[in-house]
Amino acid sequence: MALLLRAMSLAAFLGACGAASAQQANPLDVIPDKMPFSTPYGSPISLARADAAIAATIAEAEKRGWALNVAVVDSGGNLVAFSRMDGAQLGSIAVAEHKARTAVKFRRPTKSFEDGIQKNDFKYQLSIDDVIASRGGIPLIEDDKLIGAIGCSGGAGSQDEAACTAGAATINK
Repeated sequence: MALLLRAMSLAAFLGACGAASAQQANPLDVIPDKMPFSTPYGSPISLARADAAIAATIAEAEKRGWALNVAVVDSGGNLVAFSRMDGAQLGSIAVAEHKARTAVKFRRPTKSFEDGIQKNDFKYQLSIDDVIASRGGIPLIEDDKLIGAIGCSGGAGSQDEAACTAGAATINK
């Protein structure tokens, strides 16, 4: 009898586990009505606009006492302008460029990849070529067209993002 009760308890437990897992839908199975991150690519950002975005980024970083690397790429992911502030770490040069390239190639802020991995456990994003899952890369959009992206690195991700947001604001209205 005790064996029968244990078997019934186990069956009830497994049934409850199955019901719980059946209720938790995989968020990756949701099919959006519209294509996400579909801002069309536009003409490449000019050097003058890239320099203005970098200047605004550096002004924000200097105001806060941060030493950052700042990169701007065009709508094709090619480097247009770059600045390394005095004292910015050397390892972050490539990271700033990578953040900008990721933001333009995937038409979204790099924070979306960070959130996908950290908050939603979308580990598959780590397997996508050219992704960097660290905030601080922001698309630059003018007249509803993607003209480039800006990337910052050298501080905490939140610092990189805050400084780049100031630079992106010179274009993103």
